[in-house]
Amino acid sequence: QVQLVESGGGLVQAGASLRLSCAASGRTFSTYAMGWFRQAPGKEREFVAAISWSGFSTYYADSVKGRFSISRVDAKNTVSLQMNNLKPEDTAVYYCAAQSGYEYYNHERYDYWGQGTQVTVSS
Repeated sequence: QVQLVESGGGLVQAGASLRLSCAASGRTFSTYAMGWFRQAPGKEREFVAAISWSGFSTYYADSVKGRFSISRVDAKNTVSLQMNNLKPEDTAVYYCAAQSGYEYYNHERYDYWGQGTQVTVSS
């Protein structure tokens, strides 16, 4: 069992940066791949970024490549999402998720989810 708690969301202007964090409980955090997803009002949940359990591989949606960076610190049971050059279209609730498999882009393959944190980017 893994419990996830996101933090770091907020209201910023376009071009600003935010860093989201996800704190995980449980002693097996290092065995899970971690992902970030987002959901805007009226839209489906979409993949943002993921990092393998080893931390060696990272994956990004095309819309955030070059602007967002995912990282993990297993000693602290945390995964972070550094978001730079934010755009109004990045506005959404951001969710942290964990899975024991390898289908990083598919939200249905994630076993555990956080409650989400709101990110709002004004133009």
